[in-house]
Amino acid sequence: MVKAEAVCKRFGRLEVLKGITLDVQPGEVMCLLGPSGSGKSTFLRCINHLEKIDAGRLRVDGELVGYREEGDKLYELHEADIIRKRAEIGMVFQRFNLFPHMSALENVIEAPMLVKRMSKSQAIERGTDLLERVGLGDRTRSYPSQLSGGQQQRVAIARALAMEPKLMLFDEPTSALDPELVGDVLDVMRQLAAAGMTMVVVTHEIGFARGAADAVVFMDEGVVVESGPPAELFDNPRHERTRSFLSKVL
Repeated sequence: MVKAEAVCKRFGRLEVLKGITLDVQPGEVMCLLGPSGSGKSTFLRCINHLEKIDAGRLRVDGELVGYREEGDKLYELHEADIIRKRAEIGMVFQRFNLFPHMSALENVIEAPMLVKRMSKSQAIERGTDLLERVGLGDRTRSYPSQLSGGQQQRVAIARALAMEPKLMLFDEPTSALDPELVGDVLDVMRQLAAAGMTMVVVTHEIGFARGAADAVVFMDEGVVVESGPPAELFDNPRHERTRSFLSKVL
């Protein structure tokens, strides 16, 4: 579902990604771990072309992200084509980014009606079902200011799912939440994983990574230090840098 080949990204002189190569299979949950500044969130944003790569190739479901290839050169797609492809990839951010003047349901149905031209009645039916699915069936008319952080993040997940994505990206979705609110969001993510959704998750939630991930990737200073099944990486890390990181977070 995701194929990264030697992906590089710079911000000015700062090289943030230094040749990331990894594959995410359909239906797989991959968790990206690593210290702040290791490039995890930047890589996630490259997957849906919120950041442009400087070298390498990045494909989702077999197609280049944000570019077309002629010979060995990449040419960026028109914005309308980028938006259309991005609609196939759901993203949940650290901050919830809900429209404050819209109810939970209105936040969920906005994009399907605007981007996918879904009828309002169909969007409302699907949006209501999705809010029920994330445990907020009784809060459809509530505004973000009337919801806890965990509830807002679950609305954000429902909003992403409303576009019927083939891939879900989560950028530290629980890091802005009070500790007692984290569990409800992780439960929704576990349900998505169990339902077969392909997910790439940047997280510091080791328990979630150990229990829900099929593969865990440890990144540091813009490179993949090591990767493998959760039990292997957590219980028998091969690299000293991984061992040092895990000793501080476990």
